[in-house]
Amino acid sequence: MYPIYLIYSISPIYLPPSPMLRIQTLGGFRVWIDDGGIPAEIPPTAWTREKALHLLHLLITLRRKKPHKEQIVDTLWPDLDPETGDRDFRVALNALQNALEPTRAPRTPSQYVIRSELNYSLNLAEIWLDVDEFEKHLALANNSDHGSRLSGGGALPHNAQAKSKPAGDNETAHLQSAIALYHGEYLPERRYDDWTSAERERLHTLALSAMTRLAEILLPTNPLETLRLTRRVLELDPLWENAYRIEMQAHLSTGNRPMAIRMYEKCKKVMMEEFGLEPLPETRQIYKKILGN
Repeated sequence: MYPIYLIYSISPIYLPPSPMLRIQTLGGFRVWIDDGGIPAEIPPTAWTREKALHLLHLLITLRRKKPHKEQIVDTLWPDLDPETGDRDFRVALNALQNALEPTRAPRTPSQYVIRSELNYSLNLAEIWLDVDEFEKHLALANNSDHGSRLSGGGALPHNAQAKSKPAGDNETAHLQSAIALYHGEYLPERRYDDWTSAERERLHTLALSAMTRLAEILLPTNPLETLRLTRRVLELDPLWENAYRIEMQAHLSTGNRPMAIRMYEKCKKVMMEEFGLEPLPETRQIYKKILGN
């Protein structure tokens, strides 16, 4: 089965020549080997050691940092002495390379895992990674003529406001492509490992910002799609107040005034329970407009 990530792909983003790896981390971890034909998924049985998977997950999470072997051992084998940790690291690394490159000749360099002295990293020139593709589309959306800056530095505070600008076709298309890649949280298999938390939260915030911005763009022309997007945002984060505002406006635009009022009441209840605060003035202003209608 060909991965879903090709849906909405519209930009001429460079893909390296085959063979290459295609890795999905959003909504579940999967790896395909693409030799120019139909990508073949690496089966679970190929991962002969669980720590080999953990090592790959860590290298993906730290893909911009090229971690030192000591950092890797301290993260994945924190309770072992240095000698035993080094041994288990080498076993896991060998198992990882065998899973990714089963036909690699012994003692030849790995195509996908790069070693520089005692630092290890992934050869991203040979790997298609969904999180990188996701961020490329968001960057292209931000850099379009009318792009609205998306936040990636963590959850927005209660009183945060995104700056809204008119949308261009490029921004809309790239937001759609990014959202299509976001099948769920980053590496759910490592949900309880602290070393994935910051990356998971960062990508989660980017996804919510992208969905909210696209919902806002589509409000005048496709309020039903706006409602689908805001509902997804609020399922993922019930405190994302801007999604309530946009959903209230979408209900109003479709003539469903009672539902718009109900959404405000839900927003007010959630904000009071979580923060002890009324909704923002912008939200209350929309509510007054609804009552006026």
